[in-house]
Amino acid sequence: MQNVLNALRVLEEVAARQPIGVGELSRVVGLPKSTVQRALRTLGEAGWIRPAGGEVTRWAVTTKALDVGRHASGDLGLRDAAVPVMEEVRRRTDETIHLTVLEGDRMVLVERLETAKAVRTSMSLGHALPLHASANGKAVLAGCPAERVEALLAQGLPRYTDTTVTDADRLRSDLDEVRARGYAVNRGEWRSDVGSVASAVLGESGTPIASLSVNVPMSRLTEESEPYFGSVVKEAARTLSARWGPGGGGGR
Repeated sequence: MQNVLNALRVLEEVAARQPIGVGELSRVVGLPKSTVQRALRTLGEAGWIRPAGGEVTRWAVTTKALDVGRHASGDLGLRDAAVPVMEEVRRRTDETIHLTVLEGDRMVLVERLETAKAVRTSMSLGHALPLHASANGKAVLAGCPAERVEALLAQGLPRYTDTTVTDADRLRSDLDEVRARGYAVNRGEWRSDVGSVASAVLGESGTPIASLSVNVPMSRLTEESEPYFGSVVKEAARTLSARWGPGGGGGR
């Protein structure tokens, strides 16, 4: 049983931090490298993870994890409804578009449409994003009940880059801004070279279940582009919410 639990812990961390090597995994999960190595071999043989970029020392999750997650949470239908909306956002922005779903205290990437531009962001399907340090997460968090936000704050806010918001009052203020303008912005708070603008998608109960985002290298997140991305993604999220949320019938 302990071997199974170890493998599941390793799988979760690979999904959250991919691509990641044995040494970092060992530090994160607090297990010996030999134990982590055994778990990686098991997960690799079962098809849950793969070498990242051909390097056997760094690992990423495969689409097998994504498929299981979709069936477990019903996200496959949401993905099908979202793709046409995402196509329109990509057409209007010419940037990479993500659909992420809320899963516990993280957002999970379930669909991605890439830009044709040579310089672009890159993230594997199934990748997990922190709620407090991603536009996707903050867009959803802003629509969650206050007790949900406070529970997250009580756990502490890990720092990922120099711009990650780790102060509780600052995050509360940021979420107020998200509610006022209808979209969230990530200015290199999770990965220093990646920016994004996101808006929440509402489910049947009227609460946020997912988010749509425009994802760009930080060099393309400017004073001019940021509000434009925000208006486009906010409109798109409202469209998808209308199809999927209260009265839309998409989730039924």
